[in-house]
Amino acid sequence: MTNGSDNKNKSEPAIVRLDDSARNEARSILFHAYRNEPTFQYLFDHRRPGYDQRVRATIRELIDLYFELDQDSVGVMVDDTLVAVAFIGDPELRMNLADQISWRIRMVLTAGFASTRRYLDYHEKIRNMLPQPLAHQLPMMGVNPKYQNRGYGRLLLKAVENLCAENPRGSGLVLDTGNSRYLPFYESEGFRSLGKIRLGDFEDHILFREVHPESQTAAPGQT
Repeated sequence: MTNGSDNKNKSEPAIVRLDDSARNEARSILFHAYRNEPTFQYLFDHRRPGYDQRVRATIRELIDLYFELDQDSVGVMVDDTLVAVAFIGDPELRMNLADQISWRIRMVLTAGFASTRRYLDYHEKIRNMLPQPLAHQLPMMGVNPKYQNRGYGRLLLKAVENLCAENPRGSGLVLDTGNSRYLPFYESEGFRSLGKIRLGDFEDHILFREVHPESQTAAPGQT
C-alpha cells in the first residue's frame, strides 16, 4: 500500500492506494461488512448451509478480478491498520461479468452454480441501469465494523469521488445498497436514485452521483 503523505500523527486517518499486499485485509473487511447485508443474504441464500463460505469466495474472486484488471482501489489507514476499503470500476470498462470466463469458472467452483447465476443476473440488471455517458462503478466498499460510525466511510467515499474526478471520461459514480438505513447517508453525499431492483421481499437501491472532471471544476486560472 502506498501513502502520499508523511503523517507524523498516526492517530489521523490516511487515504492509501491499495496493492496486492492489502488483498487479505481487504477480504476480511469486506466479508464482515457484507455478510449481514440483505443483498448478499438474498443472492447467496443465507438460509442454506455454507453461506459464509459463499460470501468469502465471492469477495475473494471479485477482489482478485479487480486486481487482475488493474482497477483503482483505495483504503483508510488508522494507526497502521487498514480499516476501510473501496474498489472502483473504470467507466470505460463497463465490466460484464458474464464475459469473464475464468472468473465465472472459479465462482462456480467456490460459491456454487446457483449463487453465481443469481449474482450474474443481479449484476446485469445494474449494468442495464447505468447512465450515459459512462460512469464509474463502486461494487465494493466497506468499513471494518469495529471502526464504523467514526466518519471513515464518508472519508473513503470522498477519496473515491476524487479519484473519479481525475478521469475526464467519467460522468459520475454508481453504487447500490439493499440496506435502506444507508440511504440518508448517500443522499447527504449528493446521490440520487436510478431505480430499484426487487430481490425477494426487499428492494436494492441503485444510486448515482455526478462527479465532474477536475478540469471542469477548477477555478479560472487554477492549475
